[in-house]
Amino acid sequence: MKESIRLFVAAALPPALLSKLQDQLQHFEHPTLRMLPPQNLHLTLYFIGNVPHQELPGIKARVARVAQQHQPFTLQFERTEPGPKPKSPRLVWARFAPHPAFESLSRHLTEELAEQPPEKHKAIPHITLARYRKDAKPPKQLPYPEAEEPLELPVQEVALWQSVLGSPHPTYKVLERYPLG
Repeated sequence: MKESIRLFVAAALPPALLSKLQDQLQHFEHPTLRMLPPQNLHLTLYFIGNVPHQELPGIKARVARVAQQHQPFTLQFERTEPGPKPKSPRLVWARFAPHPAFESLSRHLTEELAEQPPEKHKAIPHITLARYRKDAKPPKQLPYPEAEEPLELPVQEVALWQSVLGSPHPTYKVLERYPLG
């Protein structure tokens, strides 16, 4: 797509949570896993994809409008595990408990930004920590440590992020932030 930009809407992580998640990653030393760099960790609310650059102002306006209609909320960490399908995982993620405010915000963003919103919408609040290499078989057993203390992710704002594909990881950049409420 000529003159396009790759976008997604996500919440940034507070430094304290980022540090605790990085501590958990120390348990995952395995040759089939590629750890994501700390600056790439985020809570995705909606992946937009490639869009023509001239659509950016309209997208910013829609994200701002949606953000104003939702109140801040806090997610509770459940566990670190393989996902999204435990028997055939593609990644390791920090999974959070379902929350109606997260589901509502994610669904609203999908309805506003998708060309054709899906009939069913099921968003799982998670942060991707590592990805399995595509050319290697995932290990049968990895330690999935419990958090030593309850972890929370306060979501007080969302941001529009740009993703530039590259190797070994894409580069992410926050284009604009939008406070909730």
